[in-house]
Amino acid sequence: MHGRRHSHRHLHRHHAEGGGRYAARRHPEPVVLDIGGDLGALIVHTDARMLGVEVEISAAGSDGERSHKEVLEREIEGRPAYTAVFDKVRAGSYTLWVDDAARERGVVIIGGAVAELDWSRTSPSSWGS
Repeated sequence: MHGRRHSHRHLHRHHAEGGGRYAARRHPEPVVLDIGGDLGALIVHTDARMLGVEVEISAAGSDGERSHKEVLEREIEGRPAYTAVFDKVRAGSYTLWVDDAARERGVVIIGGAVAELDWSRTSPSSWGS
């Protein structure tokens, strides 16, 4: 897995050099995914309301050992896209977290493949149901 590991629970925002929030700017640069063998990737599609929110990931059964990615504004086919991109994720089953609550359990990552979740049509009030 790539990203910072946390054994404690909290939310924070990442800051770009110069003091600005990393998520505050668009990210037109291409995303390069390091996958293959037993490593896969996960792309979580959200809506603009989640821009800058950290999505955490943990292996099934290891809820306290998480890494995270921020939802960033990117571009897909000329349109804004709000995504959290996890690469170098070992094949297995995972839980995704938002605001320290399990958002989705049983997310399967397959080595050499890219899994995608679409959260763009769900509201926080329906999470966990």
